[in-house]
Amino acid sequence: MKALYRLAFFFFILCLPLSAVAQKSKSKAQLEKEKKENLTRIKEANKILQQTKKQKQTSIGQLNAIKEKITVQKGVIQNITREISLLENDVQETEGIVGALQNDLKKLKEEYATMVYAASKTANSYNKLMFLFASDSFNQFVMRLRYLQQYSEARKKQVELIGKVQAALNGQLAVLETKKDQKKSLLDKQIAENKNLLSLKQQQDGMITRLSQQESRLKKEVAQRQQAVKKLDKLIADIVREEIARAARAAREAGKATSGSPNRVTLTPEAALISSSFAGNKGRLSWPVERGFISQKFGRHNHPVLKGVVVENRGVDIQTEQGATARAIFEGKVLTVASVPGMNNIVMVQHGEYFTVYAKLKTVSVKPGQTVKLKDTIGTVYTDSDGTTELQFQIWKNSTNMNPEGWIMSK
Repeated sequence: MKALYRLAFFFFILCLPLSAVAQKSKSKAQLEKEKKENLTRIKEANKILQQTKKQKQTSIGQLNAIKEKITVQKGVIQNITREISLLENDVQETEGIVGALQNDLKKLKEEYATMVYAASKTANSYNKLMFLFASDSFNQFVMRLRYLQQYSEARKKQVELIGKVQAALNGQLAVLETKKDQKKSLLDKQIAENKNLLSLKQQQDGMITRLSQQESRLKKEVAQRQQAVKKLDKLIADIVREEIARAARAAREAGKATSGSPNRVTLTPEAALISSSFAGNKGRLSWPVERGFISQKFGRHNHPVLKGVVVENRGVDIQTEQGATARAIFEGKVLTVASVPGMNNIVMVQHGEYFTVYAKLKTVSVKPGQTVKLKDTIGTVYTDSDGTTELQFQIWKNSTNMNPEGWIMSK
């Protein structure tokens, strides 16, 4: 009978919604989400790469698109590796359950054999009657009768329980087989994706080799860009300085105190609210384009092809699709619309003491003084002669340059 209680307890534990199971489901859901995101990013990178390939000449834009595909491909492989790890844990757990069920089934059958053997001694009606009428008292007679009845019921329940355990065992064996098949399929997929990654790296190496042969052209492009960056920096610095001075004058004319740093914008209550809200959404701000990837990061870093050449970026370059729309990442006021050689059209939007800059625009859809809301169209992104469509995006706090990657949502 001990096996019956033990098995009942086992089934109780087996059916409990354990936190570990819930956590595992969460992990699987997260993996599925990441898988979908990676597929989306691959599609976007493929489309962008195909658009840049329309031009016969290999370009930095093509190289950036390949690098993005490599980054996403690594994510795909990591995702598969984590899936395999989860499946391995599932297989081990299922094997443990199968082992426990097989052990319990063996013990149940042994107990049942013992019961059958014991029952065989009183198999016929004569033996049962002798057993009953050999009682010393009526009470003992009743107790022996109940024992025979209970023993008979126990044998029936034992048979039923053996059948249930056998069914559960068969079910777990089927689950185990399915999980092993899934694991094999994932391992095959992992091998295929690793081959894809190797192919992408070979494409990247080939592009770098071809681009290295265009050193003079690339150096000229770097020099032109640096000149454009300097002009844009000066434009932004002048505009911010003018806005700080204008806001201070407006405050004095209104008879309000202008205490604080002379390098900070004096804010009205409404502007202070927008500024606080902008800062409060750090890390959650919308992207300035619907689709794309960061092709050049913030700060100083080595040129992707030219050895010993360091480039500096005041914001981030976001490579996107041809005809893509630049969008406001937060509500604010259009401070200026200008044009800088090498950066094309530029729009600067103020959000209290914060400023966002949208450069390399082909067309502009806003005017100075206009109020914009989240995701309002700023303009369309420019596509260069290499077929690369790229937005230069910056964030400033007063006169301080910020890294946009720390402000917009991560992909």
